[in-house]
Amino acid sequence: MGYTLAQKIIKAHLLSGDMNVIGSEIGLKIDQTLTQDATGTMAYLEFEAMGVPRVKTERSVAYIDHNTLQTGFENADDHRFIQSIAKKHGIYYSRPGNGICHQVHLERFGKPGKTLIGSDSHTPTGGGIGMLAIGAGGLDVAVAMGGGAYYISMPKMVRVNLTGALRPWVSAKDVILEVLRIMSVKGGVGKIIEYGGDGVKSLSVPERATITNMGAELGATTSIFPSDEITKSFLKAQSREEDWIELLPDNDAVYDEVININLSELVPMAACPHSPDAVKTIEEIGAKKVDQVCIGSCTNSSYLDLMRVAAILKGKTVHPDVSLSIAPGSKQVFNMLAQNGALADLISAGARILECACGPCIGMGQSPNSKGISLRTFNRNFEGRSGTADGQIYLVSPETAAASALAGVFCDARTLGEAVNIPLPEKFLINDNMIVPPAPVEEMDNVEILRGPNIKPFPTTKPLPDSISATCSLKVGDNITTDHIMPAGAKILPLRSNIPAISQHCFTVCDKEFPNRALSLGSSIIVGGVNYGQGSSREHAALAPLYLGVKAVLVKSFARIHRANLINAGILPLTFVNDADYDEISLNDKLELPDVKQLLMENKEIIIKNLTTGKEIKTICELSERTKAIIIAGGLLNYTRENA
Repeated sequence: MGYTLAQKIIKAHLLSGDMNVIGSEIGLKIDQTLTQDATGTMAYLEFEAMGVPRVKTERSVAYIDHNTLQTGFENADDHRFIQSIAKKHGIYYSRPGNGICHQVHLERFGKPGKTLIGSDSHTPTGGGIGMLAIGAGGLDVAVAMGGGAYYISMPKMVRVNLTGALRPWVSAKDVILEVLRIMSVKGGVGKIIEYGGDGVKSLSVPERATITNMGAELGATTSIFPSDEITKSFLKAQSREEDWIELLPDNDAVYDEVININLSELVPMAACPHSPDAVKTIEEIGAKKVDQVCIGSCTNSSYLDLMRVAAILKGKTVHPDVSLSIAPGSKQVFNMLAQNGALADLISAGARILECACGPCIGMGQSPNSKGISLRTFNRNFEGRSGTADGQIYLVSPETAAASALAGVFCDARTLGEAVNIPLPEKFLINDNMIVPPAPVEEMDNVEILRGPNIKPFPTTKPLPDSISATCSLKVGDNITTDHIMPAGAKILPLRSNIPAISQHCFTVCDKEFPNRALSLGSSIIVGGVNYGQGSSREHAALAPLYLGVKAVLVKSFARIHRANLINAGILPLTFVNDADYDEISLNDKLELPDVKQLLMENKEIIIKNLTTGKEIKTICELSERTKAIIIAGGLLNYTRENA
């Protein structure tokens, strides 16, 4: 039996475990890491705490792309801290303005066949170039930088078989929206999505990266495309042809699931509020009025995307009732648009040009008006994520976005007539002057780490006690996102390096009293429903509850990265044996977990006694021997120190 693409990379990087047993824990050697500034400060504080003098990966890169709105000293201080850490510890530093981490990494650093983990959930963008690229918590990235393995449960393999070719005005964004429509936001949990079939040959690397990027919304471990002649052409155009290897699945590779999509049958689509899998065709939505259009993000800000947008807008004017903003994904893209005149076409049409950063995708500016309908080429449309609580956010392709910006209503770009053909350049503009290399080994000891007053230490944790007595401090429903748990946005993101301060915003979109209630209780448990913790990799969604005294989270099911972050923080991730028992716990119920440590060590069900109602609730905590030891130690940092 042959291997799939992902299995080939896993086999070449396997340090521990049995990759033939689905669901078992495996440890992988990591070749590359990336961080961004919203998660990076904490990741580097954690790396410092490990006492490793210099990163042991082939390439680690620190990007500044999230917290670029500097309304106070906090973000600038974080950037300065990260730059000094990078210089001292062997990490490349991508300066503010150089671009979004995933776009720049694809252009300048990604290599087929390599492993990459990043403290951003959209790290699977690298799968578009044939990498095994996985989003992870900052502490996992810190451990990998220190030379440690990265652990995952061996995923199932899903083949998405692409046939045909996209018709004019239909794009890669419509492909991933179709996959989301089929699989849902939780359909990819415990799976790697692998794209194959003759249709793959019709997709460029930037188009493939759009698809793997938004595969994060499936809940999948990652997504990956083959590395073929199209990949080689892209790398050659980036002056990196030597980084190319061919990577194809074996002809007799076996997949756990197969999905067939005929690209020729796809039409322009949109994900409707407030979930990436709430997909309808543009025709089904109809000529609904549009207030705002935002084009950019790590999903759709490539040269190819923005050249198509420029071609649509050229010689025209944005509808007077629409605000259009455009953020190029990288300095490379921005420069090339400026040199070939496309930037002038965008500006002349009335677009507001933003810096090369995440910007509105993470609520950092450009919030829509009250109840405003905003079409965005982004990857997430969770309620409130835009910064406007009642904003109606739709996720669309750049072509649909541009056409709608002109029309003032939802517009199927196929009505524009003959599509323009935008070929990828034979040679991209190469200028890495905004990437700062680390100090040589002989100079690293002389580098001073620069810390601002907003940068606080990693929260201290304690080993798991024999028993837990706690109160239910919060009860929430299904599909709770990390934006619910730990909101982003221009007001909150600057506090990412200050856990005591940012914890005051924890879960406030669900319950404004939660932070004060949890702190006053001292020890508490959160109860939730299905797919708890979907969305971002932000470990702050675990660290803030940790600081507030949360000892366990009990839910029907978890999203992968958030569950791993809870374990890393030393918080028990419990699931109901019987989902109906969700109804047996209410807010402020007094709960007890007798002999929890012993039961955990013996792999037995953990009984929660509801002292308020007298009910007993069966729960399970499925852990490997390693993650069990992490929980018992009080978190990954304690475990790493003990086992250094």
